[in-house]
Amino acid sequence: MSSTELRTNKKQAPRRTHHDAPDTAADFEALAKLPEGPERRRLQDCVVTAWLPMAHRLARKFRNRGESLEDLEQVAALALVKSVERYDPARGNAFETFAIPTIYGELKRHFRDNMWEIHVPRRVQDLRNRVRASLRELELTASGRSPTVAELAAHAGLSEEDTLAGMEALQCFNSLSLDAPVSPDAGSGAEGSADGTICLMDTLSADESGYDHVVDREAVRAVLCRMPEREQLLLYLRFFREQTQTQIARRLGVSQMHVSRLLASACRRVREEIEEEERTRTPRAAA
Repeated sequence: MSSTELRTNKKQAPRRTHHDAPDTAADFEALAKLPEGPERRRLQDCVVTAWLPMAHRLARKFRNRGESLEDLEQVAALALVKSVERYDPARGNAFETFAIPTIYGELKRHFRDNMWEIHVPRRVQDLRNRVRASLRELELTASGRSPTVAELAAHAGLSEEDTLAGMEALQCFNSLSLDAPVSPDAGSGAEGSADGTICLMDTLSADESGYDHVVDREAVRAVLCRMPEREQLLLYLRFFREQTQTQIARRLGVSQMHVSRLLASACRRVREEIEEEERTRTPRAAA
């Protein structure tokens, strides 16, 4: 065999850059000629089985990120099936160079769409990935110190505002339980549990007196509707509009002392009617 023939055979030999990249060029040539049907599907299954070790190897690169290896391998296998179905050998590129980006893309999409416990827009997820990659690269050359926001922004090619958004998103991949313990100084005035532990819920909760006012107002609404119009106006201006007695007196053209007596009389009437309704309702409930 001449040297020219040897060079020709080397050019025609399939390119195999990894040990788990099988030679399926002939199978893909056959698939391109087969119509849809059982024989084509059988040959596709054979090609998928041959390339499955490579798909699983790519999936293992994403382990230890909060997802089980079995689920990752399943995602990679489905991406491999799509690659086999879409690959066209007539374009001249090797199947390996077509399948690997497809499998990587499906794995990354799986993490982006399914692994976030908190909904984060896709743009912010992309910012997070760029900031995380830049952070890792800069930490290797920063002599043990953390890079500044300006350094991260310059390295990632982002504005400082987008860099800060990406840094915040780094903490959003997993949610924190409201029962998770926090440091004692995390919230001022938090009482904590009986054993002294302060949880996140203790720093977020607070008494809201406004709800009591809403309940009280709803309780007297029916009674107010039955009162004379003048007393309704007095109570409305004092307790709903929160005007002072002097302001009400000026509006009605009477003295402040007269307004005080009228308010006291109206409040007493409201209280008596509510108490009467409670006494009437209690025997029915007991019965």
